[in-house]
Amino acid sequence: MDTHEKSKAPTVPASGDLDEQALFFHRYPRPGKLEIQATKPLGNQRDLALAYSPGVAAPCLAIRDEPERAADYTARANLVAVISNGTAVLGLGNIGPLASKPVMEGKAVLFKKFAGIDVFDIEIDALDVERMVSTVSALEPTFGGINLEDIKAPECFEVERRLRSMMNIPVFHDDQHGTAIIVAAAILNGLELAGKAIADVKIVASGAGAAALACLNLLVTLGAKRENIWVHDLEGLVYEGRVELMDEWKSVYAQKSDKRRLDESIDGADVFLGLSAAGVLKPDLLARMAEKPLIMALANPTPEIMPDLARAARPDAMICTGRSDFPNQVNNVLCFPYIFRGALDCGATTINEEMKMAAVRAIAALAREEVSEVAAKAYSDETPTFGPNYLIPSPFDPRLILRIAPAVAKAAADSGVASRPIADFDAYFDQLNRFVFRSGFVMKPIFTAAKNAGQKRVIFAEGEDERVLRAAQVLIEEGTGQPILIGRPQIIETRLQRFGLRIRPDVDFAVVNPQDDPRYRDYVDDYFALVGRAGINPEAARTIVRTNNTVIGALSVRRGEADALICGVEGRYDKHLRDVNQIIGRRKGVCAFAGLSLLISQRGAIFFTDTFVNDNPTAEELAETTILAAQEIRRFGITPKAALLSHSNFGSRNSESGRKMRHALELIREKAPDLEVDGEMQGGSALSEALRKRAMPNSTLTGEANLLVFPTLDAANISLGIVRTMMDALHVGPILLGAALPAHILSSSVTSRGVVNMAALAVVEASHPTAP
Repeated sequence: MDTHEKSKAPTVPASGDLDEQALFFHRYPRPGKLEIQATKPLGNQRDLALAYSPGVAAPCLAIRDEPERAADYTARANLVAVISNGTAVLGLGNIGPLASKPVMEGKAVLFKKFAGIDVFDIEIDALDVERMVSTVSALEPTFGGINLEDIKAPECFEVERRLRSMMNIPVFHDDQHGTAIIVAAAILNGLELAGKAIADVKIVASGAGAAALACLNLLVTLGAKRENIWVHDLEGLVYEGRVELMDEWKSVYAQKSDKRRLDESIDGADVFLGLSAAGVLKPDLLARMAEKPLIMALANPTPEIMPDLARAARPDAMICTGRSDFPNQVNNVLCFPYIFRGALDCGATTINEEMKMAAVRAIAALAREEVSEVAAKAYSDETPTFGPNYLIPSPFDPRLILRIAPAVAKAAADSGVASRPIADFDAYFDQLNRFVFRSGFVMKPIFTAAKNAGQKRVIFAEGEDERVLRAAQVLIEEGTGQPILIGRPQIIETRLQRFGLRIRPDVDFAVVNPQDDPRYRDYVDDYFALVGRAGINPEAARTIVRTNNTVIGALSVRRGEADALICGVEGRYDKHLRDVNQIIGRRKGVCAFAGLSLLISQRGAIFFTDTFVNDNPTAEELAETTILAAQEIRRFGITPKAALLSHSNFGSRNSESGRKMRHALELIREKAPDLEVDGEMQGGSALSEALRKRAMPNSTLTGEANLLVFPTLDAANISLGIVRTMMDALHVGPILLGAALPAHILSSSVTSRGVVNMAALAVVEASHPTAP
């Protein structure tokens, strides 16, 4: 590449060229998909002395004396090796270890994304079994588990078998067992819908490679009979006496039969398992299969039969493929991250049949539950529910880790292979839940208090919105609150069915129909009494109460018919705030509303204010907002540490902003002397005690600030957006400060989980109001 070429800015390829887009994706802004990050600070000589010489000797000697302590002092217990020799890569075949590296990096990314597991991808130049076994087994001191990937059959069987006998950590060939686990879960659910028992069904397989044989082995473990399994490969039926392309693993399924072809074996088959090639299963063969056949056409990218052809030939068929553009995708990411998560967390020495069976049953059971919001977004049409087109969960369902990892860890303990059995599964579930939602740890005190609040009534202004409907179900299931939804009952009922939610209006929750509510006249009278001298005439009041759901919700709270209001999922924030102000008003003694936002990231929890309400607050308003925010933060079980921010750092600039923040500090110290606060300071000083002490050694703020108070709305809102995006942080809020009764105005970008979080907080506020 010449100098001129290096200086040219990269251009994103046109959207239609997938190959060019993929090359661009892998090359920019940095080549590859992985990097290594330190988990400990290395900011000074002391840190270096602890991380390396001489301090590192202490953990080394502790591990020498007690090898199991490696899980305490190193990353080994959360580190997996993804290892391949590149002999059977995706649909690419034997492309070699170097060319396989992008795939292995991709597998590493999936481990991290879906289960928080760190991975080193290792591509080895080793074709024969002996060299592979010798190379991989020597890596045991480094890793907590081994994921073998894209190694061709039959070598993969022998490599895995020998490594499992030699190594005292899990060794898992995902091409075999990952596929088998998902296929088994789909078949269990398909047979349940068909009303068939696995011991009675006839299974015809096309393909006898690693994945196909692993699927059949697991189905036998689940109860399928070997005599009911008919296996075909390039040489035709696997039968007794055949010598071509036979090995010890395939021979297990040899049939005593004079049949040789697929079209001779297919009669009466209940299950077709295809892991072979495109077009193998012809439409006319489906007509000869049993009632309600299950078609597992898993060849990629083109399956053994396309789903539309299969459905045309057999409308009663249930069809799974390996493709994401059809229902029932068999995708290994459904299980391998979570199996390893459970195995690593209990210190499993292997992944045995009991653990795989536990994963199968957990996946099958999850498909019968309502689809989560995150999973639903993966579908372009109506949210699927358990049935022929939804036999297995979406790979994007965040509950997979919550179901599979504990099931695998428990099975490991029950079967005696867990070296560190999970002692408290409730605590373990909470730990996984925190990983999934990232709000779990910070929000836990709020949810605990909400469950103990006695079913406070939360009214939702946008009761027809999908996010609100999903949040309502979570509140009901978790016993966090009692939802009241404002909306048209017929629309709510229709959307509940569309999204596959089981809660029902007037049974599980109350509905306020804005078009027909017996309290309408009373609401109009109450509303006009509040706003009649603010330019609203009686006719306008009647129209507003009929059409403005936030007004209805706010009136319900004011009248005592609900305990808290959640609005803002749709529409402009300022308009919702106007309605809340007119009807609910400010708490006694409070001069202005304010918006408090919480960001939760891997760094921890940090609060921003004022992010949504006041354009240019006065020093008095800033002091009041800081004190109100500190009171709210204490609900989370967090001790507030406030930093008043400015471009000025402890008087370095005598600007209007600096003077305003200094005056606010004086007022805060006068009104809330126990609050840990300091300012005015720059953002770096707020988050770094070392920087702060350089400028102000006797600062009254210690450690890292967790409440950042900004001088203007612009500064707060812009900072919130930038930090949220850069840190991929979860936003909780905005939390409305200063309202006379619990009311919160959310943003239009909120998720259903965000709605749940804010509803729980509103319940706690309704149960334990904070005095001004």
